[in-house]
Amino acid sequence: MNLAKPLSFLIVALCLGCAKENKVKNEVEKPNIVVILTDDQGWGDLSIHGNTNLSTPHIDSLAIEGAVFDNFYVQPVCSPTRAELLTGMYFPRLGVYSTSAGGERMDTSFPTFADFFRKSGYATAAYGKWHNGMQPPYHPNSRGFEDFYGFCSGHWGNYFSPMLEHNGEIVKGEGFLVDDFVNHGIDFISKHQEQPFLLYLPLNTPHSPMQVPDVFWNKFANRELQKRYQNESEEDLQFTKAALAMVENIDWNVGRLTSYLKQKELDKNTIVVFMSDNGPNGWRWNGGLRGKKGSTDEGGVKSPFFIKWPAAIESGQHIEQLMGSVDLLPTLLGLASLESPIDRGFDGQDFSGLIRGQRQQVKDRAIFNHWNNKTSVRTQSYRLDSENRLYNIVSDPGQTTDISLSQSKLRDSLIILKSKWIEEVARTKRDNQPFTLGHPGFKLTQLPARDGEAHGNIQRSNRWPNDSFFTNWKSIQDSITWDIEVLEKGTFEAILYYTCEEQNIGAELELGFKDAAIKKSVDKPNSPPLIGAENDRYPRMESYVKDFIPISLGEIHLEQGKGTLVLKATEIPGEEVIDFRLLQFVRLDE
Repeated sequence: MNLAKPLSFLIVALCLGCAKENKVKNEVEKPNIVVILTDDQGWGDLSIHGNTNLSTPHIDSLAIEGAVFDNFYVQPVCSPTRAELLTGMYFPRLGVYSTSAGGERMDTSFPTFADFFRKSGYATAAYGKWHNGMQPPYHPNSRGFEDFYGFCSGHWGNYFSPMLEHNGEIVKGEGFLVDDFVNHGIDFISKHQEQPFLLYLPLNTPHSPMQVPDVFWNKFANRELQKRYQNESEEDLQFTKAALAMVENIDWNVGRLTSYLKQKELDKNTIVVFMSDNGPNGWRWNGGLRGKKGSTDEGGVKSPFFIKWPAAIESGQHIEQLMGSVDLLPTLLGLASLESPIDRGFDGQDFSGLIRGQRQQVKDRAIFNHWNNKTSVRTQSYRLDSENRLYNIVSDPGQTTDISLSQSKLRDSLIILKSKWIEEVARTKRDNQPFTLGHPGFKLTQLPARDGEAHGNIQRSNRWPNDSFFTNWKSIQDSITWDIEVLEKGTFEAILYYTCEEQNIGAELELGFKDAAIKKSVDKPNSPPLIGAENDRYPRMESYVKDFIPISLGEIHLEQGKGTLVLKATEIPGEEVIDFRLLQFVRLDE
């Protein structure tokens, strides 16, 4: 009996079966993705970069066990960088022009990385500081994230169990904010470990106010710092110590997260990215780089960028290729083997092949840094600064020697490149857009004091609006207004968060929009103290906060269209009305 033929068929069948099994396995085992973004942490705020003032072993391990981009650049401040990493587009092209009052909102026609991955079967979540819009369609739940917990403003006034939101609902946090956000991240991983997941952790530290638990602060309170800013007289050591203590807290939390991934045997197929959103928020050691947060120089825009994926990325790589925040989204899509469904392309490039250790042809490119009408251009070796001075960053990373005279042709070519970019991208304007309310499909919409305008005696609690409230409300001529656009008509319950001294109880509030108005008398006192100072390690510039409570103003019908929403008092039996924090609108006619 000739067994060769049946045996050959068996071998072929087995091979086909193996191939089919491997194909299914590869399709099922999409890489999980965790993106960790810190807030106001400088490139130099890590021990792996030579800073002996602190120890960051868990963050360092991401670099040691993964790949490092040694020339990675973001924008000088928070919301522009966040917009770029989420969309792969330069922030002015998205209409982002400010860090508050609506200027942080991104054009919704550009999808986020959560949109891409959610459409590919990923569970998606964001926990932390969003800072790219509060009201749908700008809210994270309407930008591809199925679960959101945190705050949408640019900064927050209290880091210990503060008022937060969970998918639009007002909630109270549990413990120190960074710990709380990472706890939610671990819970999310636990719930979704059987499917691919995308977890975005935009942490809120070491942004001020400078608050950190005692266990971290006590290590720095009396420590002598070995590494100092190059102009030592400009450094405030108390502020530096607080920032470094906050970074060590971040490192501890990164360790908790990565240990959990390993414990659940998810680490090998999970891509973990670590980066910051801009340069340091104070003058402190940053490798001798010029500039800090807000600056378009190296010190204001150079960020750590570590990416670890044991299943596909060789450890210990140092990649010199110039990369920026606009490159993150196309690179993640490339690493996950997902195709972009949009045909307009990205401002960023896909460096997944380079990260995988493959030969990848990379086009000559420049990174543009822009803020406050200042623009600089970074090429692989040079930076043209906002005043058109030229520096060789390879030999002069501190930007100490202007070589524009000896390299005039290069300088002139970069000036032309900068002008073209400004003309094409940075002239995008989207000022004075109304705040949205009543987006179809979303039940909840917040209108905080941050987005309102005060009239008469009413004052903002702080010049920085993000976590502020309105106070000094004394007259029936006083009012608070919002320019809004009701996207879909409907009936809403309007809930107001306030404080009120007992002697001022009884003020009648009126909320009106076009021909609709509702009235409600304040019948419950709420006089909590200002909080925050007791936990500050350094005097703050942000507003202090307090515990506001809700009162329902009743039901109001809002017609579709643009107009002015007005909150005023029609009766004031006491000396003042209330201190106001926010309005929450709940759609009732779903």
